[in-house]
Amino acid sequence: MQLSAITIGVFLLLVTTRAVFSFLAIRNVQYADRLVGQHREWLRSTLGIEDSDELRDYHRLTTAMDELESWIGLAAVIGILYGGGLSWAVDLLAATGLSVVLQGVVFVVGLAVAAQLASIPFSLVSTFGIEEIFGFNNQTPTLFVRDTLVQLALSVGFVAILGGAVLAAIERLPMLWPAAAWGLFVIFSLVMQILYPRVIAPLFNDFEPVADGELREAIEAVFERAGFETSDIYTMDASRRSTQLNAYFIGFGRTKRVVLFDTLVEKMEQAELQSVLAHELAHWKEAHIWKQFAAGAVQMAVVVAALGWLIDFEPLYAAFGVPASATYAGLLLAALIVGPLLQFTAPLSNALSLAHEREADAYAAEVMGPQPMIDALGRLAGENLANPFPHPWYARFHYSHPPIPERMRLLSDRTDGETTDSTPQPPATGDD
Repeated sequence: MQLSAITIGVFLLLVTTRAVFSFLAIRNVQYADRLVGQHREWLRSTLGIEDSDELRDYHRLTTAMDELESWIGLAAVIGILYGGGLSWAVDLLAATGLSVVLQGVVFVVGLAVAAQLASIPFSLVSTFGIEEIFGFNNQTPTLFVRDTLVQLALSVGFVAILGGAVLAAIERLPMLWPAAAWGLFVIFSLVMQILYPRVIAPLFNDFEPVADGELREAIEAVFERAGFETSDIYTMDASRRSTQLNAYFIGFGRTKRVVLFDTLVEKMEQAELQSVLAHELAHWKEAHIWKQFAAGAVQMAVVVAALGWLIDFEPLYAAFGVPASATYAGLLLAALIVGPLLQFTAPLSNALSLAHEREADAYAAEVMGPQPMIDALGRLAGENLANPFPHPWYARFHYSHPPIPERMRLLSDRTDGETTDSTPQPPATGDD
C-alpha cells in the first residue's frame, strides 16, 4: 500500500486522538493525586476511606490498564490497515464466491470475535489482578469463562443480524441506506429496552423481586412519598462477581424495572438505600430514558449521514487497496474516521446525562431529604474507590455523572443554603 494524503490523514487522526485522550488520562491521575493528598481528612470522614493511598493506587492501576489496552488495540488496527491486512481479508472473502452482503457478515463477525478474544488477557489481569488486589473480585475462573462465552455468543448474534441488515440496505438502497440504518438503530434500541432486562441480563445474573419484609416496606414507603404505585423492584446477585455497589433503572412500560445490587442492599443504611431508590425513580418520573433515547437517535442520524458520505468516497477504498464494491470494508474505514469525531463530541451527550443526574439527586433530596442522599453518595464512592476528584477536562469527556463533591455540595446547598465545611469545593476547571 502506497502512502497518500488519505492514509496519512487517517493515521494522524487515529494516533492524535489516542494521544489527546491519553494526555487527559495522565493529567487526570496527576490532578486526582494532588487533591487526594490535600483532602485526606475529608476522604476519611465523608467517604470512609481510611487509606487514601489505596484510592490513588487503584485509580493509577485502572487508568494504566485502560491506556495499555487502548494503545495496543490501536497498534493492532494500524498494523492491519497499513500492513495490507484489510486488503488481504477482502481478497480472501471475494474468493469464496459469496455475495457481498454475506462476505460482509463473515467480515464483521470475524472482527467481533477478534475483538472479544483480544480483550481477554486484559480482562484477566483486571479481574484476577487489579480487582483481586483491592478486594473487589468475587468472580471464579469458571464464571469468567462462562461470561466470556456468553458475551461472545451475544456479540456474534447481534453483529451478524445488525451488520447483515445494514449491508443489505447499502446493497439494495444505495441512496437511502443511511435512513434505513437509522431506522434499524431506533428499532434495535427500543427492542433492547425490552430484551435486556427480561432476556439478556438474566443470562449473567439472578434477579429476585424484593420479598415482603423490612426492605419491601422501606421501598413501598419511598414509592408512596414519590406518588408512585410500587412496581418492579429487583435485587441482583452482583456479589457473584464483585463487591462494588450500584443500582440502575431500565426499560419502559411493563418492562421497566429498578435493579438494586445485593451489595448495595447489604452495605447501605435504610435511609441511604431509600435515597438511591428515589434517585432511580426520578429517571422514570422525569422521562430521562426517553430523553436520552431521543438524543441518541439524533446523534445516530448525524453518524449514519457521515458514514453514508464516506462509504461513497471511492478514494478512501483506493487508498487502502480495497475495491469499492467491498462496502463492508468501506464501512469499517468510515467507522474508524467517525469514531474519533464521536469521542471529541462526547461533552455534548454527557451534558444531557449530567443534567439528568442533577435532577435525580434533587428529586431524591425532595423525597427523602438531602442528608441521606449525601451519605449514600459517600458510601458509593468510598466502597467503590471511585475517584472523587477528576480533572475538569477529563470529566467533560468521560463523566456522565457529576463528580461526587459537586453532587454533595448541591445537596448540602438544599439543606442550609451553604456548602458544608466537610465537603470540598469542586476543583475549578483548568485548575491543575
